[in-house]
Amino acid sequence: MAGGTGSRLWPLSRQLNPKQFLPLTDDRSMLQATLGRLEGIPHAEPILICNEQHRFLAAEQVRQLGRSPDILLEPVGRNTAPAIALAALHALDREEDPMLLVLAADHLIQRVDMFHQAIEAALPLAEAGRLVTFGIVPTHAEIGYGYIQRGANLEPQGFEVARFVEKPDRQTAQEYVASEAYFWNSGMFLFRASRYLDELQRHAPEILASCRQALEEGHRDLDFIRIGTKAFKECPDVSIDYAVMEKTDSAAMIPLNAGWSDIGSWSALWDVSDKDVDNNVLHGDVLAEATSHTLVHADHRLVATVGVENLVVVETKDAVLVAHKDKVQDVKRIVDQLKGTGRSEHFSHREVYRPWGVYDSVDNGVRYQVKRITVKPGAKLSVQMHHHRAEHWVVVSGTAKVTNGDKSYLVAENESTFIPIGQVHALENPGRIPLELIEVQSGSYLGEDDIVRFEDRYGRS
Repeated sequence: MAGGTGSRLWPLSRQLNPKQFLPLTDDRSMLQATLGRLEGIPHAEPILICNEQHRFLAAEQVRQLGRSPDILLEPVGRNTAPAIALAALHALDREEDPMLLVLAADHLIQRVDMFHQAIEAALPLAEAGRLVTFGIVPTHAEIGYGYIQRGANLEPQGFEVARFVEKPDRQTAQEYVASEAYFWNSGMFLFRASRYLDELQRHAPEILASCRQALEEGHRDLDFIRIGTKAFKECPDVSIDYAVMEKTDSAAMIPLNAGWSDIGSWSALWDVSDKDVDNNVLHGDVLAEATSHTLVHADHRLVATVGVENLVVVETKDAVLVAHKDKVQDVKRIVDQLKGTGRSEHFSHREVYRPWGVYDSVDNGVRYQVKRITVKPGAKLSVQMHHHRAEHWVVVSGTAKVTNGDKSYLVAENESTFIPIGQVHALENPGRIPLELIEVQSGSYLGEDDIVRFEDRYGRS
């Protein structure tokens, strides 16, 4: 499942590039690390579920791993119960009643060997018809997670689930941890596809009906499986815990002590990261003086700190966050403010990824915008036109093949071309190295929705 937004990790995580696609703990993205964690476990090709607007980002990251999973595209987010239902229905179409290991794409597991052992321990329970969840052995009184209370012992190992509880206050969390009877709710599961669908039919039949209809209305598009929009929008927005796990009498739990974290906040990232002698986590071009217990993430420029402690400082091209480590759960309130005031910083970075490459919005004014565009070798932007803007392209490196009205020609380094308002045009990289160019837009309206596409090899409307 790779459909979250990760708003508490703003400004690094944005709606168009959320945390599951970011390299937070090593050189791999969280999604790539999750797929890599499956090495050593016999398994079929994974099923990846993500939002439609992340499809090319997800496809590129799995391509880099040499994987080719089925990618189901949700037209809108509808929480985990429908997402898992889509996966279960699709899995049953691929093979006869497979075992489903349900993972989130944005979790960290530091001890993969213990993770594999927990899966092995869960298999007999799942084969016996149980819906198995993995309860994380708590290391401290965390108020950002839900909890699972263990019930009676199960053979050969594991426990029945006594109850699921919501995120507690600090005192309640401390009581849970002290009792040793409560575990963090990881949101990871193992069960047969048919068993989950049986329980969903029993406890939330409207979800199952909507998902069946959405798959029937769906279709293949390039490397993706598009889900029917109308039926899926009508599906209830419910988590698997509410829809099934809290109601079923078949829930079981396997304890997991493997260095797990969902990295749901900047303080959680500080917790799991390597630290210097002053307990700082420093990423990028950072100078720290008299600084302790602080996380500094510098993406594009020098960041210096003097005489501070217990802070989070995150710098990106278009935003800087400074927060106390104890208050990072409230970063989401800043995201809400950005949304409420119509600003774009919650939605995308200055750098925006496209299936053909990436563009960086370098500067903008009332009637102009400047972008640095990078086009991958062999890639081509759509054949398009704009009603309100003209474009001037200057090639910095590589060679561009330009379609400009009824003309087609090459533009080399240090050369330029002009696209008038209303002119049908296209840009392609016919070479073997990335094409880099500067685009200067001018006109009365410069929004990305002023694009009329006539032809597109990536299936965009």
